[in-house]
Amino acid sequence: MIKRQAEVQLKRLAEQFPVVTLLGPRQSGKTTLAKSTFPNHEYINLEFPPIRKAAMDDAVGFFKAHPGPLILDEIQRIPELLSYIQVMADENKQKGKFILTGSHQPRLAEGIAQSLAGRTGILTLLPCSISELDSASILLDRNHSIYHGYMPSIHFDGIEPTAFYRAYFQTYVERDVKMLMNISNQNSFETFVRLLAGRVGQILNLNSLAGDVGISHTTLSSWLSVLEASFIIFRLPSYFNNFGKRLIKAPKVFFYEVGLAAWLLGIETPAQVGRDPLLGGLFENMVIVEALKARLNAGKLPNLYFFRDQRGMEVDLLVLRGKNLLPIEIKSGMTYDRSFAKNLLSLCKATDTAQSPTVIYAGEQRVIADGTAFCNFRDTEKIITGWDSEHAAA
Repeated sequence: MIKRQAEVQLKRLAEQFPVVTLLGPRQSGKTTLAKSTFPNHEYINLEFPPIRKAAMDDAVGFFKAHPGPLILDEIQRIPELLSYIQVMADENKQKGKFILTGSHQPRLAEGIAQSLAGRTGILTLLPCSISELDSASILLDRNHSIYHGYMPSIHFDGIEPTAFYRAYFQTYVERDVKMLMNISNQNSFETFVRLLAGRVGQILNLNSLAGDVGISHTTLSSWLSVLEASFIIFRLPSYFNNFGKRLIKAPKVFFYEVGLAAWLLGIETPAQVGRDPLLGGLFENMVIVEALKARLNAGKLPNLYFFRDQRGMEVDLLVLRGKNLLPIEIKSGMTYDRSFAKNLLSLCKATDTAQSPTVIYAGEQRVIADGTAFCNFRDTEKIITGWDSEHAAA
């Protein structure tokens, strides 16, 4: 079984809080991580109808039969249980007594805010990172990384990516979306998701999408919230400060799982990845999510942004720590090119808060030129965690 990097932070939270809430996409490995980290906890899956009915009908009796310590899987299925957990956490100060997992943020977020504020540590687990796969001797090049994605079942259960993502998306639409809201036009919703995949790494423009889908801007906005709430997509905000320019403030859109984005685009083989016109956006998606995993696995806020002004000068990724910025340019090409650093150097001239400019690309040549480091995409986590450690020490 692969060792997940989030395990260290999960144990740390369980030593500090009576309740730990583990969030993340379906099948990202939450249950496996919780059960392996806390083998002495009783495991209860609230997706199982008889157990769910028992808990809903008689919560007091349910907790008397299962006094803990407990792992309660898919807690968002019965958010009412959070009030009972609050009482038990207050009465018994035992740390790490309840480990909760969930795939839908809104219902959990509301319940946590009302019942568990100050009583629960929260950790988000995304699919496997590159270094986690490396530790299992799964080494993938650019095209295979994008095509396969990082879902544990694909790499450890031998499920073919196209079959996995087809089933994953179908289940998501037919079950999870219906739990969050009533969508009367399922075909339009699926078209919307595919169009988002076609705009991965681009500035989000709902007015343009509304025209393409034939659905109102207001409806698409609510659909986008559903996709965010269920860990399908996320918005990367723009970073703006007083750089003396007019800046673009709309976010970009990315998928938590690049393999799902590739499948939504109709990519069926690794070879197709290298020929796809959206290769650049997919590669950028992969690298940005890898940076996000590095931050979340360490229990840190994302603090990830992009920079773009109205003259078109853009830096793909900014990592913020305090007042310091780590600027990163992301290129899908495999050949080293010093011009990749052009925008990084311009940003560093505009502000002294931008430090350690880095180009992450698909090439193997690792060099430093004009004060800019050129690194392979497999080094993303090292770049983020190394920079974090450097500035934490400072």
